Amino acid sequence: MSAAVEVSAALEITGLTRSYDASTVFSGVDLRLERGEFVALLGESGVGKSTLLNCIAGLDDPDGGQVVLAGALVRSLPEPARARLRREKLGFVFQAFHLLPHLNVAENVALPLLLLGRPDDARVAALLAAVGLAGLGHRSPAQLSGGQLQRVALARALVHQPLLILADEPTGNLDPSTAERMLDLLVAQVRQEGAACLLVTHSAAAAARADRVLRLTATGIVAA
Repeated sequence: MSAAVEVSAALEITGLTRSYDASTVFSGVDLRLERGEFVALLGESGVGKSTLLNCIAGLDDPDGGQVVLAGALVRSLPEPARARLRREKLGFVFQAFHLLPHLNVAENVALPLLLLGRPDDARVAALLAAVGLAGLGHRSPAQLSGGQLQRVALARALVHQPLLILADEPTGNLDPSTAERMLDLLVAQVRQEGAACLLVTHSAAAAARADRVLRLTATGIVAA
């Protein structure tokens, strides 16, 4: 099958299935995200929400079904092409942050732009200010709190203006006021820049900002 298909959506998932050790995590997952759409995904702990995000990003291979991201059939791509697709089209906010400890805050945020050959110090500074970390770009990740690390991870995910944002509990370490500010930033990226966002959350307040609220179950995605 060709790695590219005709598709207008930012993301289209069809019949996705993932198992571990002969135990099915989820099956029959269908989902379509249009550009400019903000979708919240709920689900019980252990149902596979983070696994689903990893399958979308091509970091994990499903056992069946397909993921089409920005017109590319992810599963058919070799790893170098997957990495290029992630660099160009995807912004991922991981629960564990995954910041590079040997880089300072500004360098972590700037990394997606550097990998694309588009260094932009002004964009990095603007994102750090937007997440409330202006003036902290010189600090190392080890000098930040969990909430600050989460905001750095969000800034890094948005700095290169990705087509699709995958956000795994991006407000989990934040107080309500800061969480609301970060959600404002995500919504602005979706509304003003035409990105699509899939937000995994347990927060009712975060889910309330979405255009659609869905729930992942062992047998697919349903309306919440």
